[in-house]
Amino acid sequence: MSDAAGARNILEESAAVRTLAHAPGVRTLAEAVLANWKVIWHQDLSIAVRERGDAPGFGPWSEKAGVTHVQPPATLLERMLAVRVHLDACTADNGPVRVLSGSHRSGRLASDAIEQWKAATEPVTCVVPRGGLLAFRPLLLHASSPALHPAHRRVVHFELAAEALPHGLAWHGQW
Repeated sequence: MSDAAGARNILEESAAVRTLAHAPGVRTLAEAVLANWKVIWHQDLSIAVRERGDAPGFGPWSEKAGVTHVQPPATLLERMLAVRVHLDACTADNGPVRVLSGSHRSGRLASDAIEQWKAATEPVTCVVPRGGLLAFRPLLLHASSPALHPAHRRVVHFELAAEALPHGLAWHGQW
């Protein structure tokens, strides 16, 4: 027996440990802790586009999961709609989205304005059943807390607009 305080690379060395690591109880516990995150108050400011272009008023540019994103002018975001289709029920205990009603009417907000909204507005908790929809404007201030009782909170998030993009830009995944 070794005097070492611990072992390294034990998953590679032991079939029994690999089996244990994949046991349902271990996986359930790990998912509950690792998938239980907090999202701070924010606005959705970026859109997915097919490729970069010379577009006055658009920027900064970024890439997320291989897809080009850009922050458009607030006037474009004001005409968009975000729709979340809930694959799992979102209860008051598993980290639902909270919103600050009316904040989308104030345009793109700087951090000090976000703090003012937080101080002056009571958050609305959005509890949504499995299969339910939550629709809001991307500029609406929203956040979520870690779950009190972690459970899946999977959603499919769509960002929708009824118009083509200007300056030769094209929506990524347009239908």
